[in-house]
Amino acid sequence: MSRIVVQEDRCKGCLLCTTVCPVGIIVQSDRFNVSGYKVAEVCEADADKCTGCASCAQICPDVAITVYKTPKKKKGE
Repeated sequence: MSRIVVQEDRCKGCLLCTTVCPVGIIVQSDRFNVSGYKVAEVCEADADKCTGCASCAQICPDVAITVYKTPKKKKGE
């Protein structure tokens, strides 16, 4: 299962990642990080919808998002 991890201490809540997510699962959290920003997050209920496209990580100006992509199965597996 593909997923993203947001390093909350690096996130400044610009929410650019929310604008490029093709499935719309990244949202602004109600929590604040140590710098006082509301961070981006993926709700547990939507976590399995992540496609692993990495658009969010590419647009993040603070390099706060790591993408873990599930390898596709080869034909015959």
